[in-house]
Amino acid sequence: MSAAVWDPRQYLRHEGHRARPFVDLLARVPELPAEGRPPRVADLGCGPGNVTRLLAERWPAAHITGFDNSPEMLTRADGLAGPTDGGGRLDFVAADAADWAPAPETYDLILSNATLQWVPGHPDSFPAWIEALVPGGTFAFQVPGNFDAPSHVLMRELTASPRWRDRLGDVLRHADAVLSPGAYLERLADLGCEVDAWETTYQHLLTGDDPVLDWVKGTGLRPVLTTLADDPEATEAFLAEYRELLRKAYPATPGHGTVFPFRRVFAVARKGAGA
Repeated sequence: MSAAVWDPRQYLRHEGHRARPFVDLLARVPELPAEGRPPRVADLGCGPGNVTRLLAERWPAAHITGFDNSPEMLTRADGLAGPTDGGGRLDFVAADAADWAPAPETYDLILSNATLQWVPGHPDSFPAWIEALVPGGTFAFQVPGNFDAPSHVLMRELTASPRWRDRLGDVLRHADAVLSPGAYLERLADLGCEVDAWETTYQHLLTGDDPVLDWVKGTGLRPVLTTLADDPEATEAFLAEYRELLRKAYPATPGHGTVFPFRRVFAVARKGAGA
C-alpha cells in the first residue's frame, strides 16, 4: 500500500459529515477514571485536529495529545494547540499508528477516529494499547467499513485495469482492511475489556458536482493522487475515468443531491477497574 500525502483543505470540505461518526463514538465513551488529576488522552490519527478539539470540550481539564504521521495535517492542527478553557492542554505530535508505543506513559483514554483502516494488522497493537490504559480507562475507535462499496470497488478495479495496473496496481488497501464489529469485540474481550461494538450505515446527502469523487479525493483516493502527483496528465485521465464510473454508481437526485451510503464500524473497550 502506497504512503499518501494528505491535503487538509480537501479533507475538510466534508467536515460535517466526517465529524458525525466521531461525535457518535464520543457519546458512547464513559466518564474517565481520573480523580484528583487531569485526565490523559491520546487521539491516534488526529488529522487536522478538527475533532480532537471536541475532546477538550468534553474534558476541559485534560491533557490531550493528537498523534499523526502527516506533516500537512499536523501543520493544520498546530493552530489549535495550546491551553484549553478548562485549564487543560492540547498538543500535537508526529507519530505513526503502525508503530506507536504509548509506554511508559499511561492514558485514561486512547481514541482513534477513521485511522486504523490505514494500518495493516492494527489489531495486533491492541494488547499494548490496552496495557497503557489506567484501570478503568477506555480504548475507543471507529473505522470505515465500506471497502465493498462501489466507491472502493470501482477504484480498485480501475487501478487494476490494463491501462493503470503497472503504475497503480499495488497502491490501494484491500477489502479486508478492517474487521467486523464481532471480530473486534472478540479481540478486545479476550484482553479483559468490557466491550461495546456496533456498526452504522450513514446516508450522507452530498451536494455539488461529482460530490462522491470530491469526498474520496480527501481520503481513499490519496494513495492514487500521491503516486500520480508528478504526472498531471495521467492524474486527469484517471480522474476522468473514475468520475464516469462514480456518476453511474451514485446518480444525483434532481433537486436533492447525491446519496452516499457509508458504513462505519465502532468499538468502545473499557479496561477493568482492577486490571
